[in-house]
Amino acid sequence: MTQVYARIPRNGKTARELAEKVGMSSRTAQRWTSEPREIYLQRAAQRHERIKELREAGLSMRAISKEVGIAVSAVHYALQKDQAA
Repeated sequence: MTQVYARIPRNGKTARELAEKVGMSSRTAQRWTSEPREIYLQRAAQRHERIKELREAGLSMRAISKEVGIAVSAVHYALQKDQAA
């Protein structure tokens, strides 16, 4: 899929709020404001690597979640995913 439009920042608004403001569907607002998948996957891989490093340093899952700024369940998922690979 080629990207026709550049990413439009939401400035703290939800896709629905943005869509209502400019008169488009929420789905269109999501498409126009979301980051490209490649960039998202790079950020996710970096976050998973950071989680793995923190766990190897001996931090608990709760401490990692506070450090990284994600839910404890997301830390658990990242570690389980790493073990499965």
